[in-house]
Amino acid sequence: MLQALFNGLSGLFGFSKDLDNIGNNISNMNTPGYRGQSAFFENLADGDGTQLSQEFTDLSQGSIQQTGTSTDVAISGKGLFVLHDTQGNVFYTREGHFQFDADGYLVDDTSGYRVAALNSSGGLTDFTIANLTTLAAQPTTKVNFSGNLAKATAGQTGPNTQQVPGIQIFDAAGGMHTLTATLTDNTATTAGSWLVSVKDDTGNVVGTGEVRFGPDYTPQAGFSSFDLSLKYNGTAQKVTLNFGTPGAYSGTTQMPGATASIGAKVADGHGVVGISQLSFDTTGSLQVTYSDNERKQGPQLALAYVPDEQDLQLHQGALYSAPQQLSVSLGKAGSSYFGNITGGSLELSNVDLTRELTEMIIVQRGYQASSRVLSITDSMLQQLYSSTGGGGG
Repeated sequence: MLQALFNGLSGLFGFSKDLDNIGNNISNMNTPGYRGQSAFFENLADGDGTQLSQEFTDLSQGSIQQTGTSTDVAISGKGLFVLHDTQGNVFYTREGHFQFDADGYLVDDTSGYRVAALNSSGGLTDFTIANLTTLAAQPTTKVNFSGNLAKATAGQTGPNTQQVPGIQIFDAAGGMHTLTATLTDNTATTAGSWLVSVKDDTGNVVGTGEVRFGPDYTPQAGFSSFDLSLKYNGTAQKVTLNFGTPGAYSGTTQMPGATASIGAKVADGHGVVGISQLSFDTTGSLQVTYSDNERKQGPQLALAYVPDEQDLQLHQGALYSAPQQLSVSLGKAGSSYFGNITGGSLELSNVDLTRELTEMIIVQRGYQASSRVLSITDSMLQQLYSSTGGGGG
């Protein structure tokens, strides 16, 4: 009979700890990347009651929800993100709520640990955009002209000139300069000839040249472009003024009877530009878009694979560590057994609230039954004590 007391007590302890586990699951149902924990009871030898066996992790995929935050990432399929702290301790997680710190390192927003990327040899390195935050200035090397140059009309007095203002070019330091090109009809002297004079924003002439048009009204070979030799901040800079390809009508033309429509477009060059947008592709590579719409590829997220994730040790939040004897493979998303990355999204907890509430009811009933065993056993012991002389005068 005394053993019944200990059996009932073991039931109370077991159900109480199981309720702790259920409570932890429910409290983390909104924790991104959290995986529910389940515990099972096992019988003790010789009828000595019960105890909780090893806890198990629910490894099923949580639902993926868009967040609109470009640095949030989720894994669709197998794999774990890799983090490390300042002491070099490595952790793994499915929670991908990341952000860039002031130094350009991608860090876990919850723990502050740095996120790992893959280096060229497949090893781990810090995920950083310190060298990608801006694009260095690029000097302009070419300006393309297009449209039509109209000949002088009958009765027109003075020189036939057409002007192209507002040509904005960049020097090697990122400074912007505005040029104005003036084209003067020289066909009276040379057939199809137009003289070009270019001034800077102070009104100084910085270059001259000539463009000629053939019988097909397109630029002639040898007269379709010329170079400006400029100098800014002590640095020489050559800018080619291109008026089109001989025989092609996509550049500058001299069509009879057509109105004047000459214009210019700078082909290249920019000042120092910053990042306008960040995004992750399905392989976990960061795509960087700058304010001039130029794009560059950044680092690639490292993913870890463990054959049996039940062997991982759970830490705070949704972080895991691997025992020394555990084999961990590294790779990239979309390859081998690794899943794909979904950018701007988070994997939510895989806790099923309905299931947890059902388990809670079962635990409550088990706890009540174990408590009843103690109560009845105590009553029987009291009755036995009374019947064996406990009540004698």
